Amino acid sequence: MDIEALTHPTDPQLATHALTEAAGAAGYAPSIHNTQPWRWRLTGNTLELRLASTRILQVTDPDARLATVSCGVALHHARIALSAQGWHATVTRMPDNTDPELLARLHLDGRTPVDAPSVRHLRTIPLRHTDRRPVTSTPVDPAGLAAITAAVETQDTHLHILRPDQLLELAAAAEHAQSSEAADPAWQAELAYWTGPARPAGTGIPDAAIPQHATQTTVPSRDFGHHGDLPVSAGHDKMAVFVLLYGSADEPLAWLRAGEALSAGWLTATEHDISVVPHSAPIEVIATRQAMRAMIASIGHPYLVLRLGNTDPADSGAAHASRLPTGQIIDHA
Repeated sequence: MDIEALTHPTDPQLATHALTEAAGAAGYAPSIHNTQPWRWRLTGNTLELRLASTRILQVTDPDARLATVSCGVALHHARIALSAQGWHATVTRMPDNTDPELLARLHLDGRTPVDAPSVRHLRTIPLRHTDRRPVTSTPVDPAGLAAITAAVETQDTHLHILRPDQLLELAAAAEHAQSSEAADPAWQAELAYWTGPARPAGTGIPDAAIPQHATQTTVPSRDFGHHGDLPVSAGHDKMAVFVLLYGSADEPLAWLRAGEALSAGWLTATEHDISVVPHSAPIEVIATRQAMRAMIASIGHPYLVLRLGNTDPADSGAAHASRLPTGQIIDHA
């Protein structure tokens, strides 16, 4: 990008509006248990992304690994919104090593031609959701899978497609992780807080998004500790494709980039009518995270397991999770 060719922003109100819209789009990002663990600070032509410490899962996610991945999705959503509005922004990730909660800084450089793919992604952002119903018998379109992989690769992250012979190992890891966590009363209490009636307004997982009963699948889905209201069929996950999101490092910057890759891949999947369900349990427990790393021959570090598949479009299915109002996630200097 030739910065000198940009038209520099001269109207502070336009810049403020663009950054506010970007933070609003970021609010649709998926996050671990829909905790939405981000906070934005708007100063002039700059938008800062910060970890919201009060919305980090202290038991499930003590090192804020999954919270940082979640914030990376929000960062990518914000980047998409700015590009779709015709703004060029410089992104500085982890700009201050003395302030670990400051994850990124977006600075508007000026106007630039509207990016057509970003416009498409921006329209997709509010449509994307997590559908925990079993997949249909329709195989995942190879072209769609290739597009998802390519989108992930643009964000310095990779996808490993699990082979059929690796699925039983994944299933065992998911089962072990969930049983290990369920044995911890503090973990049970944390899960109940974010998925029960006392969850903070605008956050958490509603019963409408939790299956009425456990799905009959090889790889167990998340056990939320109670049944919800989401109708599920007796279908299986035989036509699902499980992939592992991974990268070269195991540190906050890599986790943030993994979130950006998740956003790029998930939006692309939605545009190809492919459902995405994150499986974070195998990553939450050290032993099973190491097992996930062994699946990729230790060439990288695993960030998240994803189930890709097709769900029945005729059934409205899963509800969209609630969101915090933009005014609650932006601080104005």
